[in-house]
Amino acid sequence: MPGLGSEGTAPRLLISNGGEAALELTVEPWAETHQILPNQTWVVVTHSPAVDGSWSGTLRGDEPFQVDHRPESVTVWVNGNCFHLSDVEGNTIDSADWDCPVQGSSS
Repeated sequence: MPGLGSEGTAPRLLISNGGEAALELTVEPWAETHQILPNQTWVVVTHSPAVDGSWSGTLRGDEPFQVDHRPESVTVWVNGNCFHLSDVEGNTIDSADWDCPVQGSSS
């Protein structure tokens, strides 16, 4: 399937808002900004752009995500070539790249 590494990995990252106010989620490098409401959990999924399934662009080596947290916001740096954003039930919220594999196809 195009866009998948040789292992077909699609790492998932859960982002939960346990606070009482909306939490701003920014997905970089696309600068996509969303609001996660209190008690919501969203899932960020990405796919490796490399044939060997490696992740470029990380500060600490071979990692699919980097997360930066501030009091009312969180930034997720996605090191794949695309991302899917959904709720925990799998309902799509956003997809930053139209060439990304169909969500759930490699989970």
